[in-house]
Amino acid sequence: MTYKNYIIPALTALCMLAACSQLPPPAAVPVAATPAPAPAALPQDSGPLLQIDSAQSLIAVTVRRGGVLARLGHDHVVASHAISGTVSPSQSRADFTFRLDEMKIDEADLRHIAGLEKQPSADAIEGTRHNMLTKVLDAERYPLVQVHAERGAPGEPLQVSITLHGVTRTLAIPVALREENGGIYVKGTVNLKQTDFGLTPFSVMAGAMSVQDQMELRFELNAR
Repeated sequence: MTYKNYIIPALTALCMLAACSQLPPPAAVPVAATPAPAPAALPQDSGPLLQIDSAQSLIAVTVRRGGVLARLGHDHVVASHAISGTVSPSQSRADFTFRLDEMKIDEADLRHIAGLEKQPSADAIEGTRHNMLTKVLDAERYPLVQVHAERGAPGEPLQVSITLHGVTRTLAIPVALREENGGIYVKGTVNLKQTDFGLTPFSVMAGAMSVQDQMELRFELNAR
């Protein structure tokens, strides 16, 4: 085999491996972490609390590939089905968390909903999970994602504070909200940037293989 015939397959293998990491490694220069705030105590007259129903709730994040060699990699969907927390209807607020190490990678039905056709192999999915938890999110140090949401006037966006990797960001997120039979159902979508939480999008070969900064988050929350 000539040198040329050797180097091309080697570079292709490298690109495919890199693409399956999708979520980026931590920045080379550490980002100052903002301590995750403890949920504020509800007033004693806050009324009954509703519990988030994990069986009927979902948070799914789509991470997409980029660069001129993007075709060699995969887009990924990362999802949590284990959301724990409460909603106070009288206070128009909610507080909930989910664990990073309980998130699922590339479930076939969620990939279909996100418009992703090709299903990665089991090895690629496991590699993505390992890189996400250990090289990117530092899940051992920052195991939880914490969310605090407050509702304003009807029709106004929710004010949502998200704490990820020790960094808190507050966003106004439009939602569809329904109150029915004593429960509350909320769904919506929002675009987030990895760099907003101190994460650096992964790239190799001078950006020819990269991960897009933007993440697409879709959520459905049911509280009873």
